[in-house]
Amino acid sequence: MTHKISRTDAEWRAQLSDLAYKVTRKHGTERAFTHDDFPKRPGSFRCICCNAVLFDAADKFDSGTGWPSFTRPADADAVGETTDRSFFMTRTEVHCARCDAHLGHVFPDGPAPTGLRYCINGVALDFEERG
Repeated sequence: MTHKISRTDAEWRAQLSDLAYKVTRKHGTERAFTHDDFPKRPGSFRCICCNAVLFDAADKFDSGTGWPSFTRPADADAVGETTDRSFFMTRTEVHCARCDAHLGHVFPDGPAPTGLRYCINGVALDFEERG
């Protein structure tokens, strides 16, 4: 990670779609099966807010949940974690380490090799194909 990105609320609103703003800046969640239509090709998934590389396509898997799911971040420092106690449960929220965009949550029910499932809102991601 290079440096933290900070913008005003008005700047985020101007940059992002309404849904991307709601999800990434206000900790929302998109409806399942609405943004997991990324190509199945080698590439990187970048933060829609700051363009930081977050996940690699090689680590993406079909979790059946309707959200893009990954076994690990592209780099250990790319994604931060916080405890989320909303909705009468305790979960681990994941966010972009560079701009603090809410991405989704990580759960301990993923496949090998990590056993983790990074369940990510697709609207928070932008795919960049590797050539």
